[in-house]
Amino acid sequence: MDNDSFGEGAGQARTPREATTPDFGQSAPTLARTVQLVSGDFLLTVNPVDGSEIEPCPPGEGLAAGERTAPPARHSAAERTELQRAAQPPLPAGPAAPRLPLLERDEERRRLVRLLGRGRSVRLTGPAGSGRSALLDTVAQECADLAPDGVVRLSGHRRTPTELLYELYAIVHKAPQHRPDRAGLLTLVRDIGAIVLLDDLEFGGAALGELLDSAPECAFLVAATPDVAAPAADSHLEEVFLGGLGRSASLELLQRGVDRPLTEDEANWAGDLWFESEGLPLRFVQAGALLRQCDALRTDPEDFDPYMPADRVEGGDIPLPSLAEGAAPAALLASRLSKSARETLRFAVALGGEVPHQAHLPALVGDTHADAAVGELMSCGLLTPVGTRYRLAAGVIAQLTEKGYATDAAAHAHTAAQHYAWWAGHPSVTPERAVAEADAVLAALTALVPGQESGHPSTAVLLARSAAPAFAAGQHWSAWEKTLRVGSEAARLAGEVAEEAYFHHELGVLALCNGNLDRARAELEASIGMRGALADKRGTVAGRRALALVTDRSGAPVPGGRTPAGEEVPAARHEESASPPGGVPAAVPLTGLGRLSGLGSVGLRKPSDEPATTVSRHETPAGGGWPGRGRSLLGGARRNLVAAGAGALLAAVLGTVVTLGATSDNNDVPGNKVRNGQSANEDDSQNGLDADVPADGSTSRPGGGGGGDPKNPDKVTPGAPSSSGVQSTPGGRPASSSATPEGRPSTSGRPTTKPTPKPSSSSPGPTATPSPSSSTSSTPSTSPSSSTPSTPDSASAPVTNSSAPGASGPSGSSAASSPVI
Repeated sequence: MDNDSFGEGAGQARTPREATTPDFGQSAPTLARTVQLVSGDFLLTVNPVDGSEIEPCPPGEGLAAGERTAPPARHSAAERTELQRAAQPPLPAGPAAPRLPLLERDEERRRLVRLLGRGRSVRLTGPAGSGRSALLDTVAQECADLAPDGVVRLSGHRRTPTELLYELYAIVHKAPQHRPDRAGLLTLVRDIGAIVLLDDLEFGGAALGELLDSAPECAFLVAATPDVAAPAADSHLEEVFLGGLGRSASLELLQRGVDRPLTEDEANWAGDLWFESEGLPLRFVQAGALLRQCDALRTDPEDFDPYMPADRVEGGDIPLPSLAEGAAPAALLASRLSKSARETLRFAVALGGEVPHQAHLPALVGDTHADAAVGELMSCGLLTPVGTRYRLAAGVIAQLTEKGYATDAAAHAHTAAQHYAWWAGHPSVTPERAVAEADAVLAALTALVPGQESGHPSTAVLLARSAAPAFAAGQHWSAWEKTLRVGSEAARLAGEVAEEAYFHHELGVLALCNGNLDRARAELEASIGMRGALADKRGTVAGRRALALVTDRSGAPVPGGRTPAGEEVPAARHEESASPPGGVPAAVPLTGLGRLSGLGSVGLRKPSDEPATTVSRHETPAGGGWPGRGRSLLGGARRNLVAAGAGALLAAVLGTVVTLGATSDNNDVPGNKVRNGQSANEDDSQNGLDADVPADGSTSRPGGGGGGDPKNPDKVTPGAPSSSGVQSTPGGRPASSSATPEGRPSTSGRPTTKPTPKPSSSSPGPTATPSPSSSTSSTPSTSPSSSTPSTPDSASAPVTNSSAPGASGPSGSSAASSPVI
């Protein structure tokens, strides 16, 4: 056996298992698709995980430099043709339907082309099934070279004027990742010169006038049914009415549909049908399908169409349909179609008439050949093209519902929603493909929202969660908004709070992009509250950032004195001090603390008769402020108020404990005792006042208060306050402590009528010795009952004399310093 390949020989190294089988059938996790769009002056990042992020457009970031500021270029004629071709519904698989001519419409066609060539706008009115779409196709071919921007085909089915303006802008201009705001849109659309063919219009009146005025350089041809509101009187629209066909034209249309001459019985039957249907072309298209089915049933099974079910093949004579079946032929036509076609009709009925794209039918129906069902339905006249998709023709959904096709509508809608939820979230599905299927997705979503069946709301939440980012990235924002609103309701019914918070966040971002600041604030605040309760930090930060933009645009202050993101306090304005993060708490008067003295001591005082003055900051917000700001301030800073009150109480208790401790420790020191009635005298010292030179063993500074001579306890140094509260100065004049900072004398002092020349230690009451040159009436004495000076709080007024000695306590000793809150 050759062992050269083992060890360090020349054999090949074995490939690690992880390189060949990384996941054993488990798909690798895929990154979430994020798309950046420019909406007005915002940079929108569609994030399907935590919610879309929005910020002001930074220069040079997000998109290529200069792309946001440069005006968008226009599509060339070839590019417009390609866009128009892509906007048409796809050709159905299966047997092709016979092409029918446009009969008895030459006069209307020439008139429409003539009016559009003159730049006039026209409203084409006709009942459903009268051939309005076929007439618009012919007019579009003849008007291709009349306008500089060519012919633009739009569908007004379930569209608003704003949506149609955005679609017009997207067809003419090159801006795949740019969505202008309302003002920018009107500016760009105003310069478009095109022939706009608008089919299936569903609004009129002032809304139609707004659409026409927004694009004055365009000539509009709008097609609508008679039940749509009429345009305004000042719209200057030309009216063209489209009626039914004549008897001869109806019989010709039926004969071309059958592709053979009519028999006498068939001609008589067609004449009765013309009278019943008033000559609507759709009825004769469907009648031609009935006759073709009868011809197919008369053939041999070997020559029968493979798309026709074998159990429907019969031999012999097949009678003509009755007049009632000819007037409402949907049920009879469906009964002779394949099983896949009938199942497709059930899905269409469940989705409100919307037919899923033929690529989805094999997965929905469960048949690999189900994509041919669209061709069967089109050849029978049961479908009609609407924009990029197909819908059930007029009156078909009512006829099928009467025959029981809506029995399992909820189950079919649930199946479609599950399929679309998987499909919309697949990485290979582009936003453009999702937008093309938006109506079917919305129909499936709406059918599940009432939540009558178990599990339907959860499926609706999953579908909305998958489809909403795709609609946002595809710039189909009306479908985005509808999906978010339906998804929010479904999340509420299913009890999924996290998903409901996501939908509220997206609605807030969408409202901000549209300029609806009040709606944006309400949605974002709801989302932030829900995500805060769920401890979703990333989602909460994204919501607060968006709310900061709303606050910045509206100019309203943020409730509670906080920044919207809750990260830092904004810089103070108008040279004021910055507010604390919790707002400005209410001022609390501290009546138990004394004022700050020159030595930094804090003493206890009696409550003053004058009410305490509190100082608080009140700022009136710009623009009228926020409603209920006061209530929001107290509610948002409640914990800060409690903390501030607790801190003030703690400071008061600590000051009291320190004061009592200092008093008890210095009771035995004779130098710290001051007798009543003592004051400074120049005769007691050879060099002037005793305060000029500190005594031996004294720890006080010259001029400082609160100390005496340790050798002579009866002598008091100048500047030391007496127990009566009167303070002497080096000049021999008593410093009145009863004066308020405003200069008003205290009400507790009484003027002394006869001063005592020299104080005595045995004096019964505290007095002060005035200077010989001072007036007796100008030196008030302090009452013994008011030994503690009454001063306002530090929050009421500043201390005017920082060098004044501190107030003495009840025992006459100096208290230790304590911080003042």
